[in-house]
Amino acid sequence: MRQAVHRDGDWHRSVDIFVVNGDKVLLQKRCKTKDSYPDMWDLSCGGHIAAGESSLETAVRELGEELGLRVKGSDLEFIESFKSSARPAVDFINNSFNDMYILRTNAELDEMKFQEEEISALKYVPIAEFYEMVSRGAEDLVPHRQMYGKFFEVLGPTYFPLTSV
Repeated sequence: MRQAVHRDGDWHRSVDIFVVNGDKVLLQKRCKTKDSYPDMWDLSCGGHIAAGESSLETAVRELGEELGLRVKGSDLEFIESFKSSARPAVDFINNSFNDMYILRTNAELDEMKFQEEEISALKYVPIAEFYEMVSRGAEDLVPHRQMYGKFFEVLGPTYFPLTSV
């Protein structure tokens, strides 16, 4: 199903979750075998919304599947919905409506069990360092420019300088 959606460029809904622990944000490194953005650093967690499943239910499910984090819907802060279109590969078109969430947690890396067929590594990055990565257009970071901008806007000047992303 997922392959056909991206092969054909069908519009679909998905969730994207930023996991924040204090002044750090969790990044995941996508596996080398991923069909889009292989071996690149990405936001904490994300996935397609299944038929009959709500956005919030999907976010909770994806956090459990991808990171081994057991959370309740009330632990997540809905931020905004975005419409995005990208073609990261000749045979991969991503036309989606993305619901963005933030999870604030005290979970440490050693408490997470990541989905090895999806993720090759996890790391917490200071939010100021993440801001710098986004600002300079780090080549090893999946380009979610609009979502990253909203992330920094929501967190406010506590973590980064007030300049445009």
